[in-house]
Amino acid sequence: MKTILVLNGPNLNLLGQRQPETYGRETLADVERICRAACAEGYAIELQQSNHEGQIIDWIHAARETTCGIVINPAAFTHTSVAILDALNTYDPPVIEVHISQVHKREAFRHHSYVSHRADGVIAGLGTEGYAAAVRRICQLGWTRPAPIEGAPA
Repeated sequence: MKTILVLNGPNLNLLGQRQPETYGRETLADVERICRAACAEGYAIELQQSNHEGQIIDWIHAARETTCGIVINPAAFTHTSVAILDALNTYDPPVIEVHISQVHKREAFRHHSYVSHRADGVIAGLGTEGYAAAVRRICQLGWTRPAPIEGAPA
């Protein structure tokens, strides 16, 4: 079974309660359900959310050896975290950045994303359906870990 890590940044634990006019009424549990439904056969979802940058970085580091892709909604860390970008730059499988709202119709500071420098795709403004699109794309890419090079140190 291949695992896709779905990472969510700060305040997304309040999805469905916080600014529903911007983010909708679906909850993080709904996002998990949507992602599981979008998975192709042979794929699984691991969904995590944290309000702490270091925790997200630790999950990215751990995912390097165990997952075939990351779907990440870094939330406010999108615009501030070089550290998350650096962690993603150590990750070989595909990374798809997701934003529930159309960030380019919002405040100017939301138009810049550090994560986009690493992302293989960016989805914004599709609501929680953006997560499903990202999961489907990672499944389509079918990334597999390269075989070790013979004679190379482990």
